[in-house]
Amino acid sequence: MAEVEDTLKRIHGYSGVIGTIVVNGEGIPIRTTLDNSTTVQYVGLLHQLTMKARSTVRDIDPQNDLTFLRIRSKKHEIMVAPDKEFLFIVIQSPSE
Repeated sequence: MAEVEDTLKRIHGYSGVIGTIVVNGEGIPIRTTLDNSTTVQYVGLLHQLTMKARSTVRDIDPQNDLTFLRIRSKKHEIMVAPDKEFLFIVIQSPSE
């Protein structure tokens, strides 16, 4: 568990990182650096989008799986690393 904490601190220390969220398989945030309402908004939307993207990848090739999802807008860059039991979400400023 200490290794996970060290990794989260290291990632959050990078320039431009706004926040990190760890979500369990049911879509419940278990660790976040953002406020509660922002966390709930991101998790609700990104969990659905990630499951949809994973389903799309599997529909195209049933032996394939989604390994990373990256979304870039004018204000933010959102990176999602899905795992079997967790989602790891990083929100950063794209200009930094």
